[in-house]
Amino acid sequence: MKVLTKQELHNLAMNIVGKRLQEMGYEFVAINSELKKHPQFVLFKKGEPTIFVLVKATNNLQNPNTYDTVWMETFKQHAEKQGASVWFAGVGLANAESVDLPVLKDQPYYVAFENILKLTN
Repeated sequence: MKVLTKQELHNLAMNIVGKRLQEMGYEFVAINSELKKHPQFVLFKKGEPTIFVLVKATNNLQNPNTYDTVWMETFKQHAEKQGASVWFAGVGLANAESVDLPVLKDQPYYVAFENILKLTN
């Protein structure tokens, strides 16, 4: 059994968030799945400002929406210069047998993802 890499966990989180964004009626202007490159999604919906969505995969199932506030302030300033809103989506992923074990390829896992945080308007 193969342990998922950080990139594979990130891609899994992006797929989960991407489906939710599509359900919300957004079009993807750009998608970037490379780790540590932000934003992951640039969204468009007629009548709304451009939206930058940051996606973070974490093993924190209790509170997946925690993020580095200092870094986020810097990113918000960048988005503001672009006239864009900033949203954050933390996705908790854990092995279904035990949260102490890594997530394995083709094995059951838990997902903790409830909402997308709208950090700026």
